[in-house]
Amino acid sequence: MSMQTIKPRIRGFICVNAHPIGCAANVDREIAIATREAPGKGMRDALVIGASTGYGLSSLVTTVFGYGARGTGVCLERPPVRDKTASAGWYNLGAVVRAAAARGREVSVINGDAFSDEVKAETIARLKARGAKLDALVYSLAAPKRTDSRSGQTWMSALKTVGAPYRNKSIDLVNDTLTEVTIEPATADEIEATRRVMGGEDFAAWTGALLDAGLLAEGCRAVAYSYIGPVLTYPIYREGTIGKAKEDLEATTKTLSATLHERLGGAAYVSINKALVTQASAAIPVVPLYISALYKVMKAAGTHEGTAEQIARLYRDHLGPGKRPTLDEAGRIRIDDLEMATPNQLAVKEVWDAVTAENVFSITDYAGFQRDFKRLFGFEVDGVDYAVPVETDVPIEPKA
Repeated sequence: MSMQTIKPRIRGFICVNAHPIGCAANVDREIAIATREAPGKGMRDALVIGASTGYGLSSLVTTVFGYGARGTGVCLERPPVRDKTASAGWYNLGAVVRAAAARGREVSVINGDAFSDEVKAETIARLKARGAKLDALVYSLAAPKRTDSRSGQTWMSALKTVGAPYRNKSIDLVNDTLTEVTIEPATADEIEATRRVMGGEDFAAWTGALLDAGLLAEGCRAVAYSYIGPVLTYPIYREGTIGKAKEDLEATTKTLSATLHERLGGAAYVSINKALVTQASAAIPVVPLYISALYKVMKAAGTHEGTAEQIARLYRDHLGPGKRPTLDEAGRIRIDDLEMATPNQLAVKEVWDAVTAENVFSITDYAGFQRDFKRLFGFEVDGVDYAVPVETDVPIEPKA
């Protein structure tokens, strides 16, 4: 037993603790959205790689509770140790496992480095043991580094521009002030390292291993998540090192799709999702300020969606059983359509041009950004009494 009263301990764009009851409440809300938006059946098995937070967590919840799949989630999360809480992702997946069991559904979790051959092998063994045939494969991995299991080489991703420096407004998340940042251009080695971490190689490795193991069902649909964003963020995102990696992901996915179509009548897609507060997006300069402006505009327009609503819509309109996805000219699914609508982008640009250190809290929704950031870790969740001590030693799966 480890009962504690937990308050958030935030270091810039990282929160070093998490609240298990708040995380469980977040999961309950996602389940409610998934069950409201989907028929509750239609899938046999789903595997989500990077399943513990953000779009990956919403994908696991949607496929399991929205479409009745037996779910398997791969994650790399920190368990509770003595007086230290677990990571938010650990508590999130523990809540998913318990909620699934209470509803007669099944969710299994593999906690380890998804880039490694060992975790791939363990996942394949677990899926074979349960007789799985995957209707849905989701790749939602967001990691800063990747180590090759065979060579031992480690690549670190870089958040840099390509070709020229970039200077623009940003929010300093440490002291909540408007500032300017300069992002320097990457070297060729940094561009290649970022491709190795965030490009299509690992998605292809997972898909190929699962296909060779006979674990993909006829008509299986695989999807990897990406982002494009507005011209404002192109230098740091779409035209930067991350964007080069995402170009590699898109090219790889087209090749995978052709293979899946030939072998199984299936397909692979890249889904371009909306900018939202996630642990990954909070780390990218300029993006938190853009998200704060976007939230202000989209909430006023009544078109704001969180990850749960986005993924519910992705499956309802594009990837659910019997659905034929609508693709853009590059073959991508675009559930960032509301974000990128011209009226919204024009309104965001007005906010961006007008924002100053004095008015950042009034003309943007930076307060909403802060609140959503804390909610990622189970804090400031409606209905949770944070003055009450809670048990922090919570297992991710039932102990044998």
